Amino acid sequence: MFKKAVEAKSLQRLSGADKKKLRRSVKEKFSRASDTDVDILLPPKGEITVAKFQNRVLVYGVEGGFPMFFDTDGRGSDIYPTVYALWKAPELLPAFWLKGGEVSRFIIGGADLMFPGICIPPEGFPSFAAGEPWAVKVPGNPSPIAVGATTMSSSEALKAGLRGKALRITHYYRDYLWESVEGRLVPNAGFYEDAVFPDPSSLPSTASQPSDGDTSADKKSDDEEEIDPDAANIVCSEQGPASSSQLDDKNDVSEQVASELDGLKVVEDNEVHTENQQSLSTEDVDLLLERCLMQALHTTVKDKDLPMPGSTLWANYVLPCRPSGITLDIKKSSFKKLSKWLQSKASAGLISVKEDKHKKEVVLFSINRTHADYTSFKPDKRQPDKIEEKSDQAAADAQSPKLLEIEEVYKSSIHVNPILAAVGADTGGYFSAAEATNVAFAYAEKENLVKPTNKAMVTLDATLCDALFKGSIKKGTAYPTEIHKKDLGTTFVNRMQAHHKVTRGGESVIRKGAVKPIHIMTERRQGNKKMTKLSGFEIFLMDADSLASELQKKFACSTTVAELPGKKGHEVLVQGGVIENLAKHLIDQYGVPKRYIEVLDKTRR
Repeated sequence: MFKKAVEAKSLQRLSGADKKKLRRSVKEKFSRASDTDVDILLPPKGEITVAKFQNRVLVYGVEGGFPMFFDTDGRGSDIYPTVYALWKAPELLPAFWLKGGEVSRFIIGGADLMFPGICIPPEGFPSFAAGEPWAVKVPGNPSPIAVGATTMSSSEALKAGLRGKALRITHYYRDYLWESVEGRLVPNAGFYEDAVFPDPSSLPSTASQPSDGDTSADKKSDDEEEIDPDAANIVCSEQGPASSSQLDDKNDVSEQVASELDGLKVVEDNEVHTENQQSLSTEDVDLLLERCLMQALHTTVKDKDLPMPGSTLWANYVLPCRPSGITLDIKKSSFKKLSKWLQSKASAGLISVKEDKHKKEVVLFSINRTHADYTSFKPDKRQPDKIEEKSDQAAADAQSPKLLEIEEVYKSSIHVNPILAAVGADTGGYFSAAEATNVAFAYAEKENLVKPTNKAMVTLDATLCDALFKGSIKKGTAYPTEIHKKDLGTTFVNRMQAHHKVTRGGESVIRKGAVKPIHIMTERRQGNKKMTKLSGFEIFLMDADSLASELQKKFACSTTVAELPGKKGHEVLVQGGVIENLAKHLIDQYGVPKRYIEVLDKTRR
């Protein structure tokens, strides 16, 4: 689930009602969770934030930056606790105990858990159903190292002789969700910025990541011998799985793993701030806040980006301007709250802000670039540290929501399958028009169909003639015996199935048929009010909820997402006649070509 880096599309705070709903879902999903566990993981009065990713995964974090739960389908039906949450509440999930460290290194390398790697307790094999969330623990340490879902029930596993995959791992120690707490995964999630996790370097070498070939789910460690479920000698010691001293001699390495994993302790919030802020007084923090804000206003905050929520200003602009190695905590300042700090700058005339009463958040509206504090400040020439670090500019561009690529591709049909097979091309693949034309020319060259007396003409054999004309020639009309080279490619492509490929950032989708345009329509409603409807945007890999939220801020109006009547997909309803500005926004912000946008203003009739 988190083996590869993914980018967050949006980040927002949960309302009080949504927090209660999430707490109820957690209690219903995890029967082992006590009220104390839920209060620890999801504090009733604490701030809870949800980050939405491009793969539709939702990650719920608490105040301080720690991700506690993640939803794999974004619908609330497949919620899992993170490894960090299980360190807070180790008994939240039932757990499989590994035989030793040799097995654990495959788990934290990204492999799924196989039945031969599980230690069977003395009381017998546990009972479970397919699809249940379970944790994975190392002998000698109660803190889980991974979480996943069972692939089959316990009865099915016994019938299979305890062979095959036991747990499909969704999240493990040191994957990208784990490392996101250092800000490397979620570029606009400021709540991750101050999070501190145990140092990954403390992980023992015996549990280090294997090579790419070893991470396969089919790979088995030396300890993963075949298990007979009826054998009485395949059990852990009577003292339980955590007693590594009585395990088999070949699992001695697990003692080292257990002892070294004991050092992985959860750092509490107060310890985090004490460690990073002990050398900074309140006055120092105030000065640092002032300098970071000025640096951001001079270098990264542009007037075209306004209005801007205060949380966005803080997470995406102010925090990246802090000095390297310094944790910037607004609570350690004399202002204590972000809203009070921004309002104090507004009172000084540097900026203008306004409080959004619905979201209870201060919004930055304008910057007074003629203010004495602004003009007297000299920004650093260095580039500010960014929350999301990219290896190079190409990687950053590849993840940009503005970078949209639309390509017409073609798939094989029953007509051209023999031609593709004759030249060794993939009959199930997709081809550009140029690639498909080259296939036709390759077949003509292979079969020596180019006329020796006229190199511009290609003689049609039975196979090529059927591919180009079978079913399209009227009865009684003779089939052609030759074709000009300039017509060969076009005719061949027309006999294939047309598709289109849409790519945005790292996400790519191929759909059948031609690209359908986005429809923007403005009409009048009751009370002579205008309403703008936007549909067809999902073809261009745009999320309805995220787009509606963005347009609400962009045009300072209410927006609604509704299902299209009688069709698949959604439409965004924007209050007001913003048809021209909306089209321009789609072109500038999302890179949608103008030819794929159709507008209709019914209010002008």
